[in-house]
Amino acid sequence: MNTHKPVLYKEIIHALQPKRGALYIDGTLGAGGHARGILEACSPDGQLLGLDVDPQALTLSRETLAPYEGRTHLVQASYITITKQLASLQWDFVDGIVLDLGASSMQFDNAERGFSFMQTGPLDMRFGSNAFQSAEDIVNTYDESDLSDLIFRYGEDRDSRKIAKAIVMNRPLRTTRELVAVIEKASCRRAFTEWKRSLCRTCSP
Repeated sequence: MNTHKPVLYKEIIHALQPKRGALYIDGTLGAGGHARGILEACSPDGQLLGLDVDPQALTLSRETLAPYEGRTHLVQASYITITKQLASLQWDFVDGIVLDLGASSMQFDNAERGFSFMQTGPLDMRFGSNAFQSAEDIVNTYDESDLSDLIFRYGEDRDSRKIAKAIVMNRPLRTTRELVAVIEKASCRRAFTEWKRSLCRTCSP
């Protein structure tokens, strides 16, 4: 059973004010918690388009939204394809859109996804398997200059050059803990959160 709790659930439903017969989009579907609230509130004939690049999230959301079959349209795709998805449904407008941007606790809690530096896992960090590159690809193939630019641009880390140099010197890196050890030696521990964010942005579709 899906036990994931959506953030700001009541606030989002209150802000949307879903109504009967209306059309809605959840562009970051996740486990379907917000979508379920929207579908309940726009019963009996409101519809929802749900998008997510993560196939595991879609599996959970299909379970969550099973009681609303016929009123849901779930697609493995990024929210940046909303225009395309609307055209495929022949929807000319929608009454509301929800976007809960960023990684979720479901992704961080699963060590095999490689999002958490607190657990040992593969250097993956992709939101969906259709993403072009994994974190392992980036860490082990980017040249030192490109790594430094990525870390500085997305991680806003002043030690980006030190970190990039240390990564290149210690290749290949295959796990999150191996990468942690390299960063710990090259920079301050405080840099991890922002640097991890930079990789996630690059690996997402």
